[in-house]
Amino acid sequence: MKLPANSFMGYSVVLPEKLQTGKWNVYRSARSPLKLVSRFPDHPEIGTLHDNFVHAVETFQDHKYLGTRIRVDGTVGEYKWMTYGEAGTARTSVGSGLLYHGIPKGASIGLYFINRPEWIIVDHACSAYSFISVPLYDTLGPDASKFIVNHAVIQAIFCVPQTLNTMLTFLSEIPSVRLIVVVGGLDEHMPSLPSSTGVEVISYSKLLRQGRSNLQAFCPPQPEDVATICYTSGTTGTPKGAVLTHGNFIANVAGSSNAVRFFPSDVYISYLPLAHIYERANQVLVAYSGTAVGFYQGDNLKLMDDMAALRPTIFCSVPRLYNRIYAGITNAVKTSGGLRERLFNAAYNSKKQAILNGKKSSPMWDRLVFNKIKEKLGGRVRYMVSGASPLSSDVMDFLRVCFGCVVLEGYGMTETSCVISSMDEGDMVSGHVGSPNPACEIKLVDVPEMNYTFEDKPYPRGEICVRGPIIFRGYFKDEVQTREVLDEDGWLHTGDIGLWFTGGRLKIIDRKKNIFKLAQGEYIAPEKVENVYAKCKFVLQVFVYGDSLNSSLVAVVCVDPEVLKAWATSEGIKYEDLGQLCNDPRARAAVLADMDAIGRDAQLRGFEFVKAVTLVLEPFTLENGLLTPTFKIKRPQAKAYFAKAISDMYVELATSESDPSPLKML
Repeated sequence: MKLPANSFMGYSVVLPEKLQTGKWNVYRSARSPLKLVSRFPDHPEIGTLHDNFVHAVETFQDHKYLGTRIRVDGTVGEYKWMTYGEAGTARTSVGSGLLYHGIPKGASIGLYFINRPEWIIVDHACSAYSFISVPLYDTLGPDASKFIVNHAVIQAIFCVPQTLNTMLTFLSEIPSVRLIVVVGGLDEHMPSLPSSTGVEVISYSKLLRQGRSNLQAFCPPQPEDVATICYTSGTTGTPKGAVLTHGNFIANVAGSSNAVRFFPSDVYISYLPLAHIYERANQVLVAYSGTAVGFYQGDNLKLMDDMAALRPTIFCSVPRLYNRIYAGITNAVKTSGGLRERLFNAAYNSKKQAILNGKKSSPMWDRLVFNKIKEKLGGRVRYMVSGASPLSSDVMDFLRVCFGCVVLEGYGMTETSCVISSMDEGDMVSGHVGSPNPACEIKLVDVPEMNYTFEDKPYPRGEICVRGPIIFRGYFKDEVQTREVLDEDGWLHTGDIGLWFTGGRLKIIDRKKNIFKLAQGEYIAPEKVENVYAKCKFVLQVFVYGDSLNSSLVAVVCVDPEVLKAWATSEGIKYEDLGQLCNDPRARAAVLADMDAIGRDAQLRGFEFVKAVTLVLEPFTLENGLLTPTFKIKRPQAKAYFAKAISDMYVELATSESDPSPLKML
């Protein structure tokens, strides 16, 4: 079959949804327009995660695979490595050990600890012996973890001493659990539980010994078998378990590896939570490619120290961290003094122009300015990838210039086994999420209540819907919520609003669920506004609020204390403590003025500007219930938490609006 020339849109190809009657509204990757990818083109025999790791062990036997800085005694040193072959042996021992304890094929196995080599090994053991891995976020808290253990009928849980202590408090409430394996725990410290509990607690090292002494043959899964149940925490209600098959993972990674290629010479740093699909899918590509993975120590505040020791070549992160890097560098430049600031700006503008024109910039600028910045991430990063939420185009351009590497953005979700679309390596245009993963097709569906339609000019707009071998089976034991997102034709309705940008690129512009109306009827997408204000130097986190009773937006800002202190010093403002400074009207006015400037640069519409701010020092965290485990703001909870501040801001705005004085100050 030959496609007509007008169906090619640069990075995408447009096809009719139904051959006879449908309009031409389905987009596929120009890399594979006639057939959706479901296997690696170079290795079509790899159909499951087990096949993928068998291929890795055979091909990269003696290559470095899993590295950690943490010693047995808990101290931190240089990275020590386990090879692919050694990880393969450990995987066999873990799987054999589970069978030795009577855990049957098809059972759910819980992983209740943060990123470390054992997480990967246990996951490989689940694939090799047809168990279903179920990540338990250490950040979800005991209630959600208890819910997941019971909902997924988990029979064995791998944990660490800290999470063991949590579990022991509700052991009687998780009756399906028969075995608890403690990673990093010593045999002599294992609690012996009364036999009436029916639960055995052993160390990971003991399980390895038992498995080695009772080796069992693999029980390989089929591509259509369930690989994992990945629970996603919504902003309300109990977690939903997305059921993903082996075939889902292989299709997604095979498709997305068209755009991002890893090599055996690469080094990848693992710190994004393995309980989330982004890091999980990256690990499948890592194993396929024979790449080395170094794990962080477990403390985000020490991540830069880990980067300096590991010197990774691949850095996958989220806008939240990239925004902080951007703010940190720009702030340092502004406070460095006239000559240094002028030098940085000259270097930045020259290099940016060269990149946009597809040319090489002068190496002088790297020697004078940018090499020092590159060293912050170890000095060798060749790929930066951003996902999980939108990265602003100026931050992306900034990273490309400062780090001199490929910077790509992707878009995906748990229900699609990760990547839906991603940028092409040679694409220098920023502010979009690229073209479809070759393993799926995308269409935009009209959302009339928000005035988005496929007929919109100059760009078609609508809700992003996805179909293909990457789509999940549904939510575990939840037919109702499954039917809400999966229609009878197999399209997954994402709830995100997109537009088809020039060249067949997808751009995320809105969210269907979180929109609200202001009093005059304007629709607000708060995440879009928050992503703009996140670039303000004072802002660590921001919660934007509005409702149909009020005509303007207000915001609660978690301030960067160092930036606020530096501002107060420069203004000669005296204060007893930071709490007092946060309440100072001059501080609020300064933060609001900076946010206004950022808003104007981003061309926010008038009603999208925040009109009042409350400054707080306490960050929004999982612990205080203001964030989901994927670091999205829980809006109903934040509204309740900051109810008084929101009320006070609206009272203040009402007063100032009725005040005839032109000198209004918050």
